[in-house]
Amino acid sequence: MESAVTAVARSREVFNSGASRPLKWRLEQLANLRSMLSERGEDFADALHQDLGKHRTESELTEIGFVAGEAAHLQRHLEAWLRPKPVPVPLTAQPAKAWTQLTPLGVVLIIGPWNYPVQLTLAPLAGALGAGNTAVLKPSEHAPATSAMLSRWVPEYLGGAVEVVTGGVPEAAALLAERFDHIFFTGGESAARAVMRAAAEHLTPVTLELGGKSPVYVDGVSDIGATAKRIAWGRFMNAGQTCVAPDYVMGTPATLEALESALVKSIAALFGDDPSTSDSYGRIIDDRHFGRLSALADGSTVVHGGQRDAATRYFAPTILRPSRDDAVMKEETFGPLLPLVPVAGPDEAARMINAGPKPLALYVFSRDDEVRRTFAEGTASGALCYGVPTAHLTVPGLPFGGVGASGMGAYHGEHSLRTFSHERSTLDKPLWPDTLELIYPPYGKAKSTLIRAIAAPACGRRRKPSRRKPRGPWG
Repeated sequence: MESAVTAVARSREVFNSGASRPLKWRLEQLANLRSMLSERGEDFADALHQDLGKHRTESELTEIGFVAGEAAHLQRHLEAWLRPKPVPVPLTAQPAKAWTQLTPLGVVLIIGPWNYPVQLTLAPLAGALGAGNTAVLKPSEHAPATSAMLSRWVPEYLGGAVEVVTGGVPEAAALLAERFDHIFFTGGESAARAVMRAAAEHLTPVTLELGGKSPVYVDGVSDIGATAKRIAWGRFMNAGQTCVAPDYVMGTPATLEALESALVKSIAALFGDDPSTSDSYGRIIDDRHFGRLSALADGSTVVHGGQRDAATRYFAPTILRPSRDDAVMKEETFGPLLPLVPVAGPDEAARMINAGPKPLALYVFSRDDEVRRTFAEGTASGALCYGVPTAHLTVPGLPFGGVGASGMGAYHGEHSLRTFSHERSTLDKPLWPDTLELIYPPYGKAKSTLIRAIAAPACGRRRKPSRRKPRGPWG
């Protein structure tokens, strides 16, 4: 295994050589990343099945194909996004030209998680490479088969651009002791604090992609069956081990009664009457998480599912009817447990959301503009989606990231490029004519009058405040 010191030194040497700055190099690395995923896709799919029981099609949809699509999107738009952007120059600085340009940060550390160990390690890498950086990857030791594939194939396809350091907490700590120009971390809140503390030693900027309890609100929608199927799909994909999966569902008692029955039918439609026999349903990552989920289920009221097998780490899709004091309502579930929580209506649901940390995503199933407005204007979340969970990740133009305890910073598409770049300001003013003579000391009455005229904002007539009600997104 390569040491942290060696990996960072090699990466720094390549960056300092200037090799990563040209557009041609960046496009080549993105092409190489896509080639790796295409030519070694079977290896990655096998590894994902070993680690998480993922079906090959799900791996293609949410991991391998997802990253390939992200890299292709960057390739298509990179040249345009990197063009200098002209900025107007005020009269006081004329004649001159001003512009901004995205410049690489340097050496980036990307610490990947175990739940989507290909997507959430390589998608940010695509942005880092597109921005002209070199990178050090630290895959999760909790997904050992996938980590081994990354360690094997990344150096072959991206050698010189990317270093890979495998291992557990000691190796991660050794990396964090080194100086980086940006740290991108995906994982849990406690580990994120350790990352931030380490980054503070070098004043290194960080992007934190965390999680939290992403709520769902369902009102009396016209098609409860379609609603239930979308919620079940989003919740039980990857056996619930998805940071933006619906964590709990709120609705009136009557709505939840109808929804519970529809969810049971949707689970059967997606995974059969016995999901343990479905090759489309995944497994829990390890014994520790399996035990944690068992304790959460046993500490609440199970109304459907709950079957489990510790030997294979199978945990059935499970619907709960918890009390608000149950442990499952106090921590991120991150597994195939779906609590149904009765509320009087959208106002109570919004108050419940606001009483906890800001979620990574919020899902609202309603066609009522007033209900939508309640959540759009009355809550804060990393994302807000109407009518579908998790699918916002598939839109490359949307930034993906949290707010507050659910994360810091965002990426995907152009937002990745900006995350891994510095927008440098440039001003170019010729030495002749030297219009600065007009504002150089010594100051007299004439210069003072001139400076006031060209530097102070124009004074206009005071406007009366508008009596019109501000217009929101619904009119």
